[in-house]
Amino acid sequence: MPSQLVLLRHGQSRWNLENRFTGWVDVDLTEQGEAEARAAGGLLAAEGLQFDIAFTSRLTRAVKTMWLALDELGQGWVDVERSWRLNERHYGALQGLNKAETAAKHGDEQVHVWRRSYDTPPPPMADDDPGHPRFDARYAGLDPRVLPATESLALTLERVLPFWHDAIAPCLRGGQTVLVAAHGNSLRALLKYLENVPDDTITGVNIPTGIPRLYRLDDDLGVIETRYLGDAAAAEAAAKAVADQAKSG
Repeated sequence: MPSQLVLLRHGQSRWNLENRFTGWVDVDLTEQGEAEARAAGGLLAAEGLQFDIAFTSRLTRAVKTMWLALDELGQGWVDVERSWRLNERHYGALQGLNKAETAAKHGDEQVHVWRRSYDTPPPPMADDDPGHPRFDARYAGLDPRVLPATESLALTLERVLPFWHDAIAPCLRGGQTVLVAAHGNSLRALLKYLENVPDDTITGVNIPTGIPRLYRLDDDLGVIETRYLGDAAAAEAAAKAVADQAKSG
């Protein structure tokens, strides 16, 4: 039978609510975000999915979304692997800034490029910035040279793909059903890879919070079918809300 993969963006975070660039900053879920994660679990249950393994990032909003969804699904016992390679795209010096205010200062077009272009990163974070991941205990065992100070989507894909090939893909090739709970841009990178989305098209792709995207994959991990679970119009509206976050007007 085809293997099955679910990509799940974390529920609304506190900085999603405040419309701020979050990146690698460890921000928790809001009450709405927790509700979205549980609702995602309900959609997974309605689909009759039984997971063999789950993967997530090292950021609380993704980890908590994964646990809440699995708990709602009655599968809290599923093995979980966390990796920094599934972290959100690093937004560099923009992290913590309000998106609309940044757009008012730099222009909607520039902020759209920073947020959604494939290969243009935002201005980098200074190496001595206390918020740099080299000072975070989560990454103490890593060579500081692999830790980003800013990333484009292309760079995010470069760090996500080794984890896909080394950890996730072997599970799928073994016939396992896999959940990946992560972030808007690390999942956009995976979506681009899985669905062969062109560089100039990925700028218009937005992933809604808390709505699972299901893939059925063939033996070579080619996509047979993909769709958001639940109401398609609701997923489209949620994706549009993500796209509108950085507009200045």
